[in-house]
Amino acid sequence: MEFNPIQIVPELYQLLLIVALFCQSLGDGSETPPAERWLPFFAGFGIFVNIVSWGAEGLIFGGAYKLDALSQFFKLAIAAGFYVAVLNAARQPSLAEKKRPDYFMFLALSAWGLMILSSAVELITIYIALEISSYSLYAVIPLRNNDKGAAEAAIKYILFGAVATAIALYGFSYILASQHTSYIAQLAQRTWTWDGEPMAVVGLSLFMGGMFYKLALFPFHFWCPDVYQGASNETAGFVATLPKLGAVVVLIRLAALLKPGLEITTLLAVLGAVSMTFGNLCALAQKDLKRMLGFSSVAHAGYIMVGLVSATARGLAAAAFYALAYVAMNLLCFWVISRVASDGRNLQLDDLNGLYKRSPALAFALGVGAFALVGLPPTMGFMGKFFLIASAWGHGYNWLVITLVLNSAIAIFYYLSLVRHAYTHEAGENPPVPDNSAFSLCGAGLLAAVVLVFGMVPSGLFEYALTAGKQLLP
Repeated sequence: MEFNPIQIVPELYQLLLIVALFCQSLGDGSETPPAERWLPFFAGFGIFVNIVSWGAEGLIFGGAYKLDALSQFFKLAIAAGFYVAVLNAARQPSLAEKKRPDYFMFLALSAWGLMILSSAVELITIYIALEISSYSLYAVIPLRNNDKGAAEAAIKYILFGAVATAIALYGFSYILASQHTSYIAQLAQRTWTWDGEPMAVVGLSLFMGGMFYKLALFPFHFWCPDVYQGASNETAGFVATLPKLGAVVVLIRLAALLKPGLEITTLLAVLGAVSMTFGNLCALAQKDLKRMLGFSSVAHAGYIMVGLVSATARGLAAAAFYALAYVAMNLLCFWVISRVASDGRNLQLDDLNGLYKRSPALAFALGVGAFALVGLPPTMGFMGKFFLIASAWGHGYNWLVITLVLNSAIAIFYYLSLVRHAYTHEAGENPPVPDNSAFSLCGAGLLAAVVLVFGMVPSGLFEYALTAGKQLLP
């Protein structure tokens, strides 16, 4: 197919933002407006750029880059998530003024890598895009007013990332040696059974490990709670959301190679069950809000596996929808955390006491986020879990669906403790002073509206995700 630059307008626009931020970072900032003032407008315009390219289709760059419904769905989600993350970080109290252009440049670079990851259909291209999105985060995690905890979190993220990268590359070598191709379209025509191609099965399992690391799926989750706790609230909000989209889109493409009953499929199911159980049980004991959300993300990674193992178009669509719901729910929670902790501190559960008096709007938004993460109606979280359960039931993994339902019941205890502290406990001495500005409350209200509206009217979004799934599994 002949290359047309119009096809990759979202990527080119994001690259233009990176270049602009890079140029600003070279100066002292005295002659240009601060990045946090102009970037939100251009990041918001990026959403409309993605909408314009919504229907792009085709294979370019030698068949390594595919434009289809799945890629455009995730690119739009990444652009919207980047916009919210930029707004959230615009009032970051723990970031030095002179480091802001570099900080936003690395966030934009990570989002750009995730956009490339959405269209990559060749394993080396996937690997390079994954590293582009990861290396940027290595640089921003320690940026927290010389905080030793942030530096420790960055070191752990880098070390675990290096191990996951090595495992993925090792797996790629096995795939290439056994299947003699690195293109997903050609791999779909190969055998993926242990009896037929044991080396390929081992290779694909190891290659998926790189995606499991980004998704924080057990046993690649060890970095997650520590990084969330050590990084600034705004940085943790980015790390907890957008990279998950990149991991999910690759896993969806790779899951299209599999069928129920295969050894790799069963491995995904087992890891999903262990991940959701381990994550929820560990979250029960947490008092630090970000650490709690870190362990909960381990559980949600397990939930996504439920859609992937069904090996149906509806299952892949359910995984895509739930990934988007997870991003919206977590962006809402981290927005509230960042606004309540207006001084940049790490919030404990007791810091939420009496929040309904200090900031009724933020308390309500936190309640919406908590209800959504539990999976209660009428939120995106409820519809996401409903789609996952409906897609997986009757495809050989009913035990995994039952595990999901039981874990959702466990999660009620710690998610609703957020609401209990905000509404039923009285504030103690020196509670954090929340940001009750119009910017803070409007942002919380809009994110809460997104979670509620797509929970009540999910059909349009899910039908588009289903269209994407059918393109992979007709």
